[in-house]
Amino acid sequence: MRIHRNQSRLTFRRRRRTSGCLPLVILLGLLAGVTGISWNWIGQWLSAAVSRQSGDDLMAAARQAFDDGNLDKAIELSRQALAAQPDHAEAVVLLARALVYRSYSDYDRAVDRDLALETTTEALTFLPDNLDVLAAHAFALQANGRQAESAEVARRVLGLDPEHALARTALGLAYGGVGSFEISLRENLHASQSSRWRLDTQRALAVSYSDLGDYENALTAVDRAIGQNTRLIPLYFERALYALQLGDANAATAAYFQVLVYDPENVKAHLRLCELSSLLRERDSAVRYCQRVTELAPSWADGWYQLGREYFLQGNFRLAQEHLHRCSSLQVMQDVPPQERRFECWYLQGQAAEILGDCESLLATYNEFRAMSVDPAIQQTWTYPPEGPPGCTAPPSPAS
Repeated sequence: MRIHRNQSRLTFRRRRRTSGCLPLVILLGLLAGVTGISWNWIGQWLSAAVSRQSGDDLMAAARQAFDDGNLDKAIELSRQALAAQPDHAEAVVLLARALVYRSYSDYDRAVDRDLALETTTEALTFLPDNLDVLAAHAFALQANGRQAESAEVARRVLGLDPEHALARTALGLAYGGVGSFEISLRENLHASQSSRWRLDTQRALAVSYSDLGDYENALTAVDRAIGQNTRLIPLYFERALYALQLGDANAATAAYFQVLVYDPENVKAHLRLCELSSLLRERDSAVRYCQRVTELAPSWADGWYQLGREYFLQGNFRLAQEHLHRCSSLQVMQDVPPQERRFECWYLQGQAAEILGDCESLLATYNEFRAMSVDPAIQQTWTYPPEGPPGCTAPPSPAS
């Protein structure tokens, strides 16, 4: 009898056990994990792409704001770009430059130089080898008076790229900051041949010419810088300074007025116009400009000094004494170190009191000066005979 295996099976078939839900759950879990990782990666990629796009859009607006002379907006947009993309090198450079230039735009902006240096220092943790960021760091260092460090960083950049104009500009300014004016001019002339950073290189060249007393060429160079950005306020202050060195009061006045066109409440411009009007003996204009300074910046001692000095020159000694007292009092209240105080506020105040026969005020002012001048760093002198100021019988109390 022939056995047909397709009909009869001699072996017992083992009954298959049902597997249940466990493998399916594992499979679904693996699938979900892979999907989650994929979506996470895709999300990160999209987020980075969006951040880059956002940073680029913000930087385009920041560049335009800088070109328009709107440093406040340029700084704000650059910071937003860095928040979106912390390693955005262009944002770092533009932010540092804008902060340095804004620091020269008014009387109370010196803190911006510190902020510029903080910006570049932090950026180097993300971009330690980026030459533009290193050059901006050197630029910020020299603006903060750290000339040796600036030169060291600038040379590092120039060792890798000898034609990096911003780094060479920083090096030139650093040399000028320590009195090596001929070397500074040489470096800035070299930098000015580059097609990049034209604003920075021409301004630095103007500074070098000015340091050497060549104010004609300084004016020419700063005018070229203004041609790169016609609304950048610090350039007009520098132009006015060079014009005054050449005796051109009209050009200086025009430069200060240009500042007021862009910033009508610029305190520094009002003070400079007060000083210039006083120099030209335009007394009413001088008083008007200085009064505006004290209105806009009532806590700034220099404004009260200039207004008090102007009244003194006009022979209005009572008002002179009053405003110069504000100047001296503010410096004491603000804890200005004695070696950094404007001692003319005490001198002229004392002279006004002496002219008015106000011995009480004169003695108080004189004693205050003597107490400050105990510091050996103080070089100013103001001495009356031992019996006291002429016309005042009570001798001044000795300095403690």
